[in-house]
Amino acid sequence: MHKPVYRRLLKLVFRYWPYFLASTLAAFVYVILNSASVWLTASLINNILADFSDLLRQQQLLEARTVMSVNDQLKYWTNKMILRDTPMDTLEVLCLAILVVFSLKNLFLYIKNVFMAYVQLRLIQEIRNKLYEHLHTLSLSFFNRKQSGELTSILLNDVANMRRALSTSFQKLFVEPINILTMVTLLFIISWKLALIASIIVPVTGTAIVLIGQSIRRKSRRTAVKIAGITNIVTETLASIRVVKAFVMKDYEVNRFKKETDKHFKLLFRRARLRHLASPITEFLGVIIGVVLLWYGGREVLAEQSLTSEDFIRFILILFSTFEPARRLSNVNVEIQAGVASAERVFAVIDTPPAITDTENAIIKTTFDKEIRFDHVYFHYEGADDRVLQDVSFTIHKGEIVAIVGHSGAGKSTIADLLPRFYDVTEGSITIDGIDIRRISLASLRSLMGVVTQETILFNDTVRNNIAYGDSNVPEEKVRAAAEAANALDFILEMPEGFDTVIGEKGVKLSGGQRQRLAIARALFKNPPILILDEATSSLDTESEKLVQQAIEKLMHNRTVLVIAHRLSTVVNANKIIVLKEGRIVEMGTHQQLMDKAGLYRKLFRIQFGDIHAD
Repeated sequence: MHKPVYRRLLKLVFRYWPYFLASTLAAFVYVILNSASVWLTASLINNILADFSDLLRQQQLLEARTVMSVNDQLKYWTNKMILRDTPMDTLEVLCLAILVVFSLKNLFLYIKNVFMAYVQLRLIQEIRNKLYEHLHTLSLSFFNRKQSGELTSILLNDVANMRRALSTSFQKLFVEPINILTMVTLLFIISWKLALIASIIVPVTGTAIVLIGQSIRRKSRRTAVKIAGITNIVTETLASIRVVKAFVMKDYEVNRFKKETDKHFKLLFRRARLRHLASPITEFLGVIIGVVLLWYGGREVLAEQSLTSEDFIRFILILFSTFEPARRLSNVNVEIQAGVASAERVFAVIDTPPAITDTENAIIKTTFDKEIRFDHVYFHYEGADDRVLQDVSFTIHKGEIVAIVGHSGAGKSTIADLLPRFYDVTEGSITIDGIDIRRISLASLRSLMGVVTQETILFNDTVRNNIAYGDSNVPEEKVRAAAEAANALDFILEMPEGFDTVIGEKGVKLSGGQRQRLAIARALFKNPPILILDEATSSLDTESEKLVQQAIEKLMHNRTVLVIAHRLSTVVNANKIIVLKEGRIVEMGTHQQLMDKAGLYRKLFRIQFGDIHAD
């Protein structure tokens, strides 16, 4: 699982190769200048501590040699650049050289970071956009399985974790190894014996870092799951705040939240302990090696005199300069493990194939001409054995109003969901004008339909934008006409800013009837030839129902309508009423025909209107 994640991340990164290349080149220059800055700093210390005449004598000896080691050559060219006639002149040149090198080093560090930051931020934007776009392609069955809080957490928190991992990781992952390699090379140039002792730290700390990183990855996965649980509790509670307050469930919800945050804290704390352990381990092992080197190198200088004091000072400075990038590199592994754990969750969603897709060469259908036909339709939800619909067959002719009635759970809303292909039939077929809807492109199929449901979905936007959903350049007259036809114009004009009033999340600032009339106005604005009304008035009071029903009658005019009805008074004028029981059609006809039949419809009708002893 992990290798594909790494490969996918690298593949995404290399799409921005010009910026990546520029950052890498700047990183190379930075590393060279960083090494030069340490080298010059050692020269500065040596020039201050050593006798100036000894420095001149050593330089003359180096010039006289015909063969020089790499270390001697570096010292020779460094002294040639900075040595002058007097100690003060030499100090001035050296200070100026250090100032220039440090300035250039930080300039290239900035260039490297800016280019890499562009890559990282663009990459995360691309991943987040791709994830959000993919969510829109997934069928309703996916959202039935996944909690909204979990998906929100993946889209926001996990992608943010990837950003944090990439922002620290890719910069250091490509710079610090080169930095360390350059420093280690200089160490071997100065003294291969001391460098071999120093190199012991690499496998020891590497093993510790890998073990810590593996544990952090496991804890990062569990942490991501816990934060998704917290997000879901928050989402549920805020969406149901009226119920929470009405049932005085504040203490219950707070305790539930505290339990989740406590579990999340424990996971975060365990992960933090491991994360903060990596750096001290690296530094502690480094100090042990440093002390050994000080002891051994001191003997080389003082007793055996096989190493000059200048070389020893330079070696120690470079060695301790190596510890910092090594420590940063250890933290890179920690960040990468946390990022990979989040990337796995993100890619798991992106890799989920949409259950409802367009077929190859899908038909673009722009008109509805004759009829809708359900032909021996069976359906069961994914993962469930029981069929929700069994052998359902009926026809809706153009211009007809067809109502579906029955007990709760009979399968009424499922029929409404199958027509726009929110789900696909398990067996049988649904056709429009003789064409199986699975052969029609999803966009063109759904553009033929308007849906008004019992649960009105509105957005935290203006009234205008809710009516003209997705169309920002629409004439004011068209929006106003849709609102007027939906009996919504009066209350809209009474609002503080009229059509520019923001109605709050899910239209919370409106009454139930007002929300429903806005939804009807939205359907009128779309002006579809086929209309699906899924219990559109069942949750309204009598006065609101009357206004909404008037709006629905205008909406149904000259349209083909499928009505899912709970209140039977709303369907008495339908051309055809279909009665469902346990997923099967048990009766079909007009209101009068079904009342004369003395079957389930008449029983439902009389129970609803108070005559519970009828039949």
